[in-house]
Amino acid sequence: MCGDSLTIFLTLDDQGVIRDAAFEGKGCAISIASASMMTEVLKGKTAEEAKRLFAAFHQMCTGQANGEGLDEEDAMERLQVLSGVREFPVRVKCATLAWHTMSAAVDGDGDGDGDVTTE
Repeated sequence: MCGDSLTIFLTLDDQGVIRDAAFEGKGCAISIASASMMTEVLKGKTAEEAKRLFAAFHQMCTGQANGEGLDEEDAMERLQVLSGVREFPVRVKCATLAWHTMSAAVDGDGDGDGDVTTE
């Protein structure tokens, strides 16, 4: 409803490791910042690790958990800057838009070439 639109590009190697991640799109500062940070922390992760990171990030943004105890503590520490959205529930979708898109991409819900767009 807000008009944010992101396309996520993922390159996975034969072992399922994300070798490159990028995005393009338009949106508010929160969705763009989250997408940018996501592309940085995903590089070198497997698709399964990326999905676990998304689950922990989503829980952090909704106030359900803070990501501690996860194998990806360094990534969660870097993403902690976005945890303030939990105080503004309508902005959680801004912070998690890119992550939902990435999850759809690793699940194969794209256009066949690894690209997924969400709004």
